This record gives sequence, structure tokens and C-alpha cells, in this order.
Amino acid sequence: MDHTPHHPERHPRGTASWGTAVKATLHCLTGCAIGEILGMVIGTALAWGNVPTMVLAIGLAFVFGYSFTLFAVLRAGLGLKAAIKVALAADSVSIAVMELVDNAIIALTPGAMEAQLTDGLFWSALLGGFAVAFLITTPVNKWMIGRGKGHAVVHAHH
Repeated sequence: MDHTPHHPERHPRGTASWGTAVKATLHCLTGCAIGEILGMVIGTALAWGNVPTMVLAIGLAFVFGYSFTLFAVLRAGLGLKAAIKVALAADSVSIAVMELVDNAIIALTPGAMEAQLTDGLFWSALLGGFAVAFLITTPVNKWMIGRGKGHAVVHAHH
């Protein structure tokens, strides 16, 4: 009989590469960008106020962000309930950081909240916010993946 103590599978700390972190962040950014742009376009086109437009944009960013991961792990053969848990574990922090930074940039850019879809300021604030959010979220993802969290959960199912 083996008397070796049983240790759950451990993920080496700090082993995530920058390439892995960038890939995970771009994956998250794609879903966030689609959802957020769609929300901003819908809210602005319907002449909604800033708060309902941002709520819709952030909500759709989470929906699309989670959906990208959900479909990937479903394709890998996970059941729906397990796939939902993986998507929530993988993306919650990443999407939250991305949305917090991006929306803060938009809110702090003079005139951006009042800009229309046809204004360059609308798009430059939105895309500039995503660029800054990417730069801030990538190290967060690297740190989380290196500890077996975030997108490391997804990679375990590929």
C-alpha cells in the first residue's frame, strides 16, 4: 500500500507566461468589447441617459465575455452546469477589471459621456479605454493564471 501523502494537483506559482496572459486578456477583451460597444450603440441610438446606457453596456460585456469562454469549454466536452462554473471562475475578475478601467476612462474623458455615435470622441474614448484596460488587466491575468486561477481553469479543460 502506498503511504505517500496525497496532495491535490498543484499549479506552480508564478509560472504563467506573458504570452498566455496576453492571449487570455485578448480573449476577454474581445467579448467585453463586443458587449460594451453593442450596449453603447443601443443606449446612444435610443437616446437613453448615461446610467442606463452604461448599465446595459457593462451587462452585455459580461454576457459576451462569459459566452466566449462558455462556448469554448462546452466544445471541449464539459456539461452546461460545469461549463458555467468554469466561465464564472475564469472570467469574473478579468471582466470586472476590464470594465472598471474602461468605464472609468470613458467617464473621466471630458465630453465622452455626451458624445454621439458619429463623434470621433465617442469612439476614441471607448477604444482608448479598452487599450488602457488591456494594459492593466494583462498583469492581473498573469498573476491569477500563475496561481491556478482565472483562465488557468479554462486551460485545464482544453
